[in-house]
Amino acid sequence: MGKKLVLAEKPSVARDIAKVLKCSSRKDGYIEGANYVITWAVGHLITLAEPDDYDEKYKKWRYNELPIIPNNIQLKPYPNTEKQLRIIDGLAKREDIESIICATDSGREGELIFRYIYDYIGCKKPFSRLWISSMTDVAITEGFNKLKDGKEYDNLFYSAKCRSEADWLVGINATRAYTTSNNVLLSIGRVQTPTLALIVNRHNEINNFKPKDYFEVYAVFVDDFKAIWFNEKPSDTKIFDQKKADEIAQKIKNKEGTVEEVNKKLKKMPPPLLYDLTELQRDGNKKFGYTAKRVLTIAQDLYEKRKLLTYPRTDSRYLSDDMKNKVKSTMNKINIPPYNKAIKPLLDKGNLKFNKRIINNSKVTDHHAIIPTDVVPNLTTLTKDELNIYNLVVKRFIAVFYDYYKYETTEIIFDIEGEKFVSSGKVIVDKGWKALYTATKDDKEQIMPKLKKGDTREVIDVEKLTKKTTPPKPYTESSLLGAMENAGRFTEDEALKEQLKESGFGTPATRAGIIERLIQVEYIKRKGKTLIPTKKGCQLIKIIPEELKSPETTGKWEKGLTSINKGNMESNRFMDSIKRFVVYLVNSASKSKGKVKFETKPIPESKKKKVKGLGTCPICKKGQILENTKSFYCSEWRNNCKYSIWKNSLERYGKKAIEKDTITKLLKDKKISDFNVTLPQTGEKCVATLEINANTGVELKNIKRLEVKK
Repeated sequence: MGKKLVLAEKPSVARDIAKVLKCSSRKDGYIEGANYVITWAVGHLITLAEPDDYDEKYKKWRYNELPIIPNNIQLKPYPNTEKQLRIIDGLAKREDIESIICATDSGREGELIFRYIYDYIGCKKPFSRLWISSMTDVAITEGFNKLKDGKEYDNLFYSAKCRSEADWLVGINATRAYTTSNNVLLSIGRVQTPTLALIVNRHNEINNFKPKDYFEVYAVFVDDFKAIWFNEKPSDTKIFDQKKADEIAQKIKNKEGTVEEVNKKLKKMPPPLLYDLTELQRDGNKKFGYTAKRVLTIAQDLYEKRKLLTYPRTDSRYLSDDMKNKVKSTMNKINIPPYNKAIKPLLDKGNLKFNKRIINNSKVTDHHAIIPTDVVPNLTTLTKDELNIYNLVVKRFIAVFYDYYKYETTEIIFDIEGEKFVSSGKVIVDKGWKALYTATKDDKEQIMPKLKKGDTREVIDVEKLTKKTTPPKPYTESSLLGAMENAGRFTEDEALKEQLKESGFGTPATRAGIIERLIQVEYIKRKGKTLIPTKKGCQLIKIIPEELKSPETTGKWEKGLTSINKGNMESNRFMDSIKRFVVYLVNSASKSKGKVKFETKPIPESKKKKVKGLGTCPICKKGQILENTKSFYCSEWRNNCKYSIWKNSLERYGKKAIEKDTITKLLKDKKISDFNVTLPQTGEKCVATLEINANTGVELKNIKRLEVKK
């Protein structure tokens, strides 16, 4: 019986899986055991080919060469991780490997990482899918006992592939079209541009807002409670005519008010839903000022490294019916200080009470809501940031099992000299789940006297307040994430609004990256907790057609990707619509020329930057040799120069890492004589000649043992 090759997304995940599968023999790029070989990607090893990979003419950006729409979008490896790709390829082709197990992250991007590698290396062996929601040893074991046929996730891959290719087509063509038409480097994206439009539109609303004075008139009664004047309904309290406000205030002074109505209602507020990623990011931003990207990083560490949270990149806020026992186990495991005080009332009642706001199979997508895992947490090992996010999730997990927050509202309508006034207040009946949270100003309303219809009260004072209408608030990361998640609310089309309930801008896992990208290209900037567009960002939105910045267009695309994932739409149909849109974008770009004057430096004829490296590439003779953490590589790698020198390539000869000075000298002198090494078999000290090799980077020649003095 052959072995199974397990492909994880990261080395750390591979190590966790290897421990569970009892694989302990560590090799270069993989870990082997009796029945399994565990290897890993390093995130994405494969990317989409660049335009000039299809044709040299695309190296220069020219409007008349657009649109660029290849018949088949090709794949290419990232040069810096090509060694690991070769290792995976070699393992997949081993005769003793009978099948593959996809163990990348259980989501759209994780599926894409695996399938791109699988397709690129031309693997034909059958594969199955590990689909887990936490990284505990128990969850990994259960996952390997319930492996699923890889074909069950074909639609997820088609959706991921369409997303990747659509972003490439729109980004490449729109960026080049608008850049060449306006002679300034403009970055345009399928999701980032409509997100920028949200921020710019809000900014314009604020700048164009003209505040208006208005007045409110209050009657202060003898029992020291107040009532406010209203027009036709109790919420209509603004008076925009000062003369009218003065007349009402004078009219009711020292008069009596008669009770016309007393309305009492018992209201109940259910606990909030469990967290999905977007809601967790919003709360992390509101409570701690964390960026969306920071919250995702912390949550990912709590999932992957600490094993304390379930899979964070989820858009569901519910659990499935088969998780009830797991939830009970989790509640017992986290029943430690400081959480035990809040958990005790639940456990005292006996069994946990589940309802449709917690368990709902129809609303669990690829993953359930974010909850703690069923392990006893060692809180002392967590960083402050990790503890903050973990506490949020634990508190929410406990809160959903608490009773409703109950309060009684009292609304009293008065008639004072023919004018209508309303007084309102509330009394908390049962704090319920809110007992776990700090009291808010909404919980502190005036105490109402006991009155009935026909009762009268004397007006002992009148207050007239002058106020101003206020503009909408600028977006914070929290409110922007909410807007991106609920793109449908920006359309007037009721049918489309209903359709877009399931969609938004991007996915929970990508929204943080979109915000960071807009900051990186200097379209927006952070100002405290708010996000403000730059002049360049505002100018770009002026020249972009409505279809590209419209929430409706983006919402429809996300809806289409969701439909592909569910098997309700063919991917070809989606991509055909994207290609038609790309043609439209290129045509629209030519009409944008001269509409605004960008105050940035014009782009050079070639987008390539001059870089100073360690020396000229000995293979292509054009690029410079640059350094990263693992290798020395050619700056012309995008133009297909594959020359690289791995720092550990001479490790077996006693050189743990090749030094930068060594490479500089080698590039200058073409070879280094009397280079000190040790023989891998015997450890004997030797000297050799170090030379450049086009395939392996460097090679040793003329190895000679050094004579040992007796």
